[in-house]
Amino acid sequence: MTDSHQHDAVPMTPDGSGQPASRATTKHVVVIPNSINMVSVLGPGDEHLALIERIFEADVHVRGNRITFHGEPGDVALAERLLDELVTIIRTGQGVTPETVERVASMLRAETTERPADVLSLNILSNRGRTIRPKTLNQKRYVDSIDRHTITFGIGPAGTGKTYLAMAKAVQSLQAKQVNRIILTRPAVEAGERLGFLPGTLSEKIDPYLRPLYDALHDMIDPESIPKLLAAGTIEVAPLAYMRGRSLNDAFIILDEAQNTSPEQMKMFLTRLGFGSKIVVTGDVTQIDLPGGTRSGLKVVEEILDGVEDVVFNRLTSHDVVRHKLVGRIVAAYDEFDARDGLREQGAAAKGRRP
Repeated sequence: MTDSHQHDAVPMTPDGSGQPASRATTKHVVVIPNSINMVSVLGPGDEHLALIERIFEADVHVRGNRITFHGEPGDVALAERLLDELVTIIRTGQGVTPETVERVASMLRAETTERPADVLSLNILSNRGRTIRPKTLNQKRYVDSIDRHTITFGIGPAGTGKTYLAMAKAVQSLQAKQVNRIILTRPAVEAGERLGFLPGTLSEKIDPYLRPLYDALHDMIDPESIPKLLAAGTIEVAPLAYMRGRSLNDAFIILDEAQNTSPEQMKMFLTRLGFGSKIVVTGDVTQIDLPGGTRSGLKVVEEILDGVEDVVFNRLTSHDVVRHKLVGRIVAAYDEFDARDGLREQGAAAKGRRP
């Protein structure tokens, strides 16, 4: 945490109209502990400092390890809290990036009960010097839900980490010997699951649909050990059709791209649950590739299982996109367009009903 701070309320000068301005500003002085590298806080070339000024519309001045904020009381208070969070994150040994600053600011503005530093410092899995952590509040809540519940649904757009974090939790559970195996599955809907019509061996037919799962595995497990784990059945990657008729005990089971299941396939999958197992279902209801007229099992299942004990639904949004920041903006823009388009269609339908 920061060592100390001072603050003074400063009334604003008249606005030139002869009337005093109604808004007041305040000044806070924050002292960063000597043990903290100021470049870590301020960023290379004061990049983080400029970002803080822009986010909170405050004037910021630095002298040594003393940082002075001058602006509206609410923004100055949030900027001071942001510094406290950054110092806490730095003390855990993590680096701070501009994305970190933006995520902490977003959480503080949302006035959540969870501390941003706690969210961003939760280590799920480490491999080859790389640590996998949640990067948003919703991601942490999703990860916590996986810990607490037997069946967890993660629903949200591309890039929100719903599959990646589920796989990290699966590998963590396997390493902790909480389960004996990991089963990763997704519907091969683009081929209608009629894999016999595709050229090549069985693995060559299946691989294009399962490749994203293999790619994520390579981030989490030493690549040379993956073939051995697959050969031993400790990790199984298979199309959803291959789950039929099985009972899966002591396993961490992930169904990816679940929006492309039919209601019957979803029921079949969920009823594979065996003793000592955990299920995570992930999908994006805005990217359904099913043939026209087929209902998505992911859309139907929430109506069916709402309120069922030990089943939880987590929703992630464009704010949780952790790919390139432009991906989040693209997702948000599409959401806005779809909302406007829906309103236009409703308006056109209402006009058509008029006598």
